[in-house]
Amino acid sequence: MKDPNAQGRGRADNIDPADQWVLNPNTGEYELRLGSSGAQSQVPSPRRPAAQEGGGARRRRNDMAAGETREMSQVGNAEVPRPRSARRRGGEPEAPQGRRAARRPVKKNGQKKSKAKKVLAWTAGGTAFVLVAVGTAGYLYLRHLEGNISSTDVGDAGSKGFSKDEAFNLLVIGTDKRTGKGNEGYGDKGSVGHADTDILLHVSKDRTNATALSIPRDLIVDIPDCPTKQPDGSTKVIPGTENVRFNTSLGQDGRDPGCTMRTVEEVTGIHVDHFMMADFNAVKTLSTAVGGVEVCVAHPVNDKESHLKLPAGKSVVEGEQALAFVRTRHSFGNQGDLDRIKVQQQFLGSLMRKMSSSDTLTNPSKLLDLAEAATKALTVDTGIDSISTLKDMALEMKKVPPKNITFTTVPVIDNPAEKVHATVVVNQSTAPAVFQAIQNDVSFTEVKEKQKAAKDAQAARLKGSRSAPADVRVRILNGGAQSGSAQEELSWLQTDKGVLKSENAGNAPAEAKNTTLEYAPDQAAQARELAALMGLPGSALVPGKSVINSQGLPAMTLTLGKDFKGAGVSLTAPEKAPKVDGSTANEAKCAS
Repeated sequence: MKDPNAQGRGRADNIDPADQWVLNPNTGEYELRLGSSGAQSQVPSPRRPAAQEGGGARRRRNDMAAGETREMSQVGNAEVPRPRSARRRGGEPEAPQGRRAARRPVKKNGQKKSKAKKVLAWTAGGTAFVLVAVGTAGYLYLRHLEGNISSTDVGDAGSKGFSKDEAFNLLVIGTDKRTGKGNEGYGDKGSVGHADTDILLHVSKDRTNATALSIPRDLIVDIPDCPTKQPDGSTKVIPGTENVRFNTSLGQDGRDPGCTMRTVEEVTGIHVDHFMMADFNAVKTLSTAVGGVEVCVAHPVNDKESHLKLPAGKSVVEGEQALAFVRTRHSFGNQGDLDRIKVQQQFLGSLMRKMSSSDTLTNPSKLLDLAEAATKALTVDTGIDSISTLKDMALEMKKVPPKNITFTTVPVIDNPAEKVHATVVVNQSTAPAVFQAIQNDVSFTEVKEKQKAAKDAQAARLKGSRSAPADVRVRILNGGAQSGSAQEELSWLQTDKGVLKSENAGNAPAEAKNTTLEYAPDQAAQARELAALMGLPGSALVPGKSVINSQGLPAMTLTLGKDFKGAGVSLTAPEKAPKVDGSTANEAKCAS
């Protein structure tokens, strides 16, 4: 006679209860599957009193031969019986087959969707693509994805970790390195992998906006000295070069992505926190994983160089055709790299819309394909080389509305040193304002009242009475500025501004991106005076507490961050960003 309890649970007498333990992908713990609905229980205590056990449990114990002991396995924080099949052969349980498999609960579509955690991540491609949707299901699969990611140690070129509470700058690098089947016809033959396409992505602190700044590969720059990690663990400094193409900041003479990050900072003054890099294969695999990307051309295209053939109007491209689209330049505009950048930006915007569409986010199979494609395509710095960190970064980026993601390009002019124009240089009359807006977290689009309210609150800190310079007490720390900056600032304040109650307190405990002035409530008037003297924005003023200076008196703390440009140089950002030639991620434009 069958145990009625067992029958009620939807399994036959001969099914070992230990075989009903399954991995819950949402918790990473093993749980006991009880019913045909797929519900699972929490792990029960292995020492539950016999009076609380059901008849089925008592009968199964009695079925054991006298003196027989059952092998136990550790699951979560409890011990559970190992399946009989595993004990017989001394190994792990087999995958359910036959009758057991047939009695497994059948998962509905809704259950399958809930199994895949929907994660949006920004990543890079052969021609700089962004925003990759990553779907994961369970701890083991997370570990599998983690093994797909390659990383490079760029030393102090970037930031050590990722903060959910700060603005951040991510350099997206697409290389022209030809790896993988089918890529023989692309890129420079034998290329070591130059920085073919590059986007500096800035995500605002309040997540209301982002800016994707394209950097032309033919931009003439000075590449600084670059320390690079060698395979044996040593560090080799690659000498810098002047007046060379930006794309040689990677690959040339053994330069790594850290060299490209340093070059970006040299050109723009913007510190790059992290990088993501991939080659041609990424565009092909990711565009295929999402089922194609919609693009638009104003006229028919038949490009002999890239082999791209498209009719006028809208088309869906994937794989080889997607790569051909983002690499085509002879069919658009003036057939130069700047016009190709606009085409790439159109592709990126369309890819982002496809990634965030319900068609993608509610399709577990598509999400898992994207997870595989994205993680295999990526090389990142060691500061973000874990799935959990990439997930955190992705979820922060997801908060930015597409209408407030601006695509634009470094303002440039033709290189005046060339008779036949093949390269460009930074436009010094317009570019600095663009760089300063990004550096100071100013949006290029109209954003929600949330950002306006925050900025109003910061501006209010500057309003009110101010102390005399002679009454300002401040300790100065170097938190990431150039060596000697604290002493330089001290000399300037004392000699030029009469802030005699100031002192050099050495280096800060940790590096800081931005310069800050922390003060106690009763020091607000002093803070306003120092902010006026130095040109500090309201965002730099941090209400907090005072510290005791060397004379035993309470003082404010001025920490010079990486944005510090020198004594007497104002750090006040413009209230509005300059107008730029660009587009936003929610716009669908046709390449012409």
